[in-house]
Amino acid sequence: MDKLKNKLLFQSNSYIDGNWFVTDKNFEVTNPASGEVIAHVSDLSIEQALNAINKAAESQKTYKKLVAKDRAKLLKQWYELILENIDDLARIMTIEQGKPLAEAKREIMSGVAYIEWFAEESKRIYGDTIPGPSDDRRVIVTKEPIGLCAAVTPWNFPCSMILRKAAPALAAGCCFILRPSSKTPLTALALASLAHNAGFPAGVFNVITSKSHDIANLLTTDDRIKHFSFTGSTDIGKRLMSQCANTVKRVSLELGGNAPFIIYDDADLTKALDGIIVSKFRNAGQTCACADRIYVQKGIYQDFLEGFLARVKNLKLGSGLDADTTTGPLIDEDALIKIKENVADALSKGAKVEVGGQVSSLGGLFFEPTVLTNVNKDMKVVYEENFGPLAAVIPFETEAEVITMANDTPYGLASYVYTQDLGRVVRTSEELEYGMVGINAGNFTNETAPFGGVKQSGLGREGSKYGIDDYVEIKFILISGI
Repeated sequence: MDKLKNKLLFQSNSYIDGNWFVTDKNFEVTNPASGEVIAHVSDLSIEQALNAINKAAESQKTYKKLVAKDRAKLLKQWYELILENIDDLARIMTIEQGKPLAEAKREIMSGVAYIEWFAEESKRIYGDTIPGPSDDRRVIVTKEPIGLCAAVTPWNFPCSMILRKAAPALAAGCCFILRPSSKTPLTALALASLAHNAGFPAGVFNVITSKSHDIANLLTTDDRIKHFSFTGSTDIGKRLMSQCANTVKRVSLELGGNAPFIIYDDADLTKALDGIIVSKFRNAGQTCACADRIYVQKGIYQDFLEGFLARVKNLKLGSGLDADTTTGPLIDEDALIKIKENVADALSKGAKVEVGGQVSSLGGLFFEPTVLTNVNKDMKVVYEENFGPLAAVIPFETEAEVITMANDTPYGLASYVYTQDLGRVVRTSEELEYGMVGINAGNFTNETAPFGGVKQSGLGREGSKYGIDDYVEIKFILISGI
């Protein structure tokens, strides 16, 4: 962190009501590439987190009245400051999360685009005038801020996951409380420092840091919080959703995935290979939308496998701070154990390791990019979300067969299809039970599109003109006696 140009971005205390909140209790944040402790971050108690809610709830009374033009101005100032400090932000992210610097910068560019988008959308939160039921009545529909919002965000995208939630909330006129992952809180605190400099009023944007799960429980049960957003595992999302039920909060969930990547035999092989490397091994495979199951039609299977293995072997493990690194470490020991277990389970049931399959010679949390063949649906690598650099390649014969296999999962977040047949594009995209389908694209996330899943992969959408809907309430006003 000593190489940061803007030293004020390195913060270790919670940001509450416009101030840095110091606590007696702290927790360690480590660099997953080296195991080095890089910070001691404030560990808030329930009472201290409740104080943050009190302050934000009070600020909500005034922030909701700020006109859209002024909210947009604040967001645009935040946007500019993030871009000005992108090198430092990327460095902080790489040190605490492990991904390569270039990848960290791309994440920041992706995340900050949501601020720009929703700054513009804040001025387009339109209502309606509806023809009345009689000539002496008028029907008016308005959209108002839903109220105080809270979010719990994950460690795999410590910038973009925050901005995709905070930007629409702030644009709509809602104060925001963030509880980032305790594994990667430093990026969140750096963003808070820039939000402060952008001029957001005290209590509008707050970051509470803690290792306690009780903080999330507080955010889901306090009645003053009207919207709760969570990105993480399906199991935890279900529990948090049930806790929100007692106060009937609006809930946005982006949960687990088990994405199929379908390659038909008429696909452009080079583009398919480019796409699968991006989809599968970005962030060391630690993404909810990355490909887990790679289905390849038999006519192109062998050519694909040869090309895929050659590209996987060229991936370079290492510290994200090294310029030639393409793949960083896993986030922690639990993630490493899970990958080992999934590989062992597959091998015990007849799978074959084509490349990788073990901890790297670098040791620590580095696991070799791995490709398995001869897999089947009874293996964890097929039916679980792997969340690591582990790919299963499965041959198929017919369109109907691959659609059935692709849909055989409780998840429905992202899916990918490579084909040059327009009819197949239409049929397959319509039959796939997923919230998102990428046609001849291995990465399709952007601020103009609605990101989200179906089935047990979540509720709601982030980004696009639809992304602000969860942060406003619709009010119907009837005027009579005209």
